[in-house]
Amino acid sequence: MSREFHKFLIAAVCLLMGAGFFIMAYFVPREEFWLTLALFSMLFAGMLAVCFLDKAPKWGWIFILGLFIRLSLSVAVPKWSDDYPRFLWDGELLKMNENPYSETPAQWLKDHPEMANPYLGNLYQLMNSPFYFSVYPPVNQGIFFTAARLGDFSLQQGILVLRVILILGEIGVFFLLLKLFGHFQIPGKRLILYWLNPLVIMEITGNLHFEGLVLLFLLGSLYAFSKDKNLLSGGFWGLSVGIKLLPLMLMPTFFAFIKTRRRIAFWTGSTIAVILSFGWLLIDYSWVHFFQSLKLYQGKFEFNASVYYLLREVGFWVKGYNTIGETTPILSGITLVGILYFSWKRKPQNLLQLIDLWVIIYLFYLILQPVVHPWYLIPAYGLSLFTDKKAFLIWTFAVIFSYQAYSDPDYQENPVFLFIEYIFLISAVYWDYSSKAPKSILPTHEL
Repeated sequence: MSREFHKFLIAAVCLLMGAGFFIMAYFVPREEFWLTLALFSMLFAGMLAVCFLDKAPKWGWIFILGLFIRLSLSVAVPKWSDDYPRFLWDGELLKMNENPYSETPAQWLKDHPEMANPYLGNLYQLMNSPFYFSVYPPVNQGIFFTAARLGDFSLQQGILVLRVILILGEIGVFFLLLKLFGHFQIPGKRLILYWLNPLVIMEITGNLHFEGLVLLFLLGSLYAFSKDKNLLSGGFWGLSVGIKLLPLMLMPTFFAFIKTRRRIAFWTGSTIAVILSFGWLLIDYSWVHFFQSLKLYQGKFEFNASVYYLLREVGFWVKGYNTIGETTPILSGITLVGILYFSWKRKPQNLLQLIDLWVIIYLFYLILQPVVHPWYLIPAYGLSLFTDKKAFLIWTFAVIFSYQAYSDPDYQENPVFLFIEYIFLISAVYWDYSSKAPKSILPTHEL
């Protein structure tokens, strides 16, 4: 293959990817499953092709390409998710000095008709959770408030502000990956696998989910620790918890990791960040409704599960009804025991081994959960790029099969598509953890 044709081929793939993202974001609703699957598969193959064809890519052009794709989606209204109206609703209440945790949207409209306006009415009609208290932590509420202030009662402008914030976060993720890959001597071309990944682009930039910011703060914590800035490292980890509670499950790993176990500065930074992130919930007993929504979420909703669905079928067979209220606490207990076991067993000696432990914990957690939305994979996927493990890379493709449920008028999941998704995942996990002589980039020396 001539050098000129090689460059032409890469350019053609990049142009096709740009067009594919544009079409998917602006014209393909999630109900069109087969078209979504075809486009998503093409984009995933394009990402792999760019990674394979360019032997020594320059990070500059990778960055420009991924940024251009993200910016091209700037004014798209999310078609794969209807979470954004609640974001903007909460922001509007804060702008009016109202507490978004005090009342459900339905209650608020009933109790404050004099404060309602057509914009809030439109958000309410678009909302998927009008009868639930807000489940978004105060740090997120600060972002929603910013979108409301700058959005000026415009749905399009509010979406744009949220998207700009998330793109800025993604830029931070890119450069932290670049820095950390250099620090750990990991091939820089792995940036392609994150920066051009269709799941990452569509779920963060396209659908306005905040897992990219979780990854940003986790990477910030790792980078700060690599520079021996323990207070800052703890603070970034605390902020990741402030965006989504899930990184809290990583706490046992810091006790297992000898370099953080006794670092007072690290624990001071994390404590301050968590207090600043969640202290607002003490206002008007907001924490009561916040945790009520979390409990309801864990005990009522089901989507794209694996082990949970198997246990649910056993429950139907034995008791004749959905045992979610009994099964979920059991799985949560197993998850906690598993996290403690992996942390105690692994005892990471350096940062790469700590990251590898985090990836295992995320994988274990997600496999046992009753709800696994596609965007939940993103923090673990970004972390997995520091390891030799391929499971999350493969899952970022296979998880698109979960979107089949939205093509059904009753949002019923088809077991065939779930089976296909989890066969991909099980095969990848077997590949990662059962090989007789797995390749590893984890060093034995201290970092």
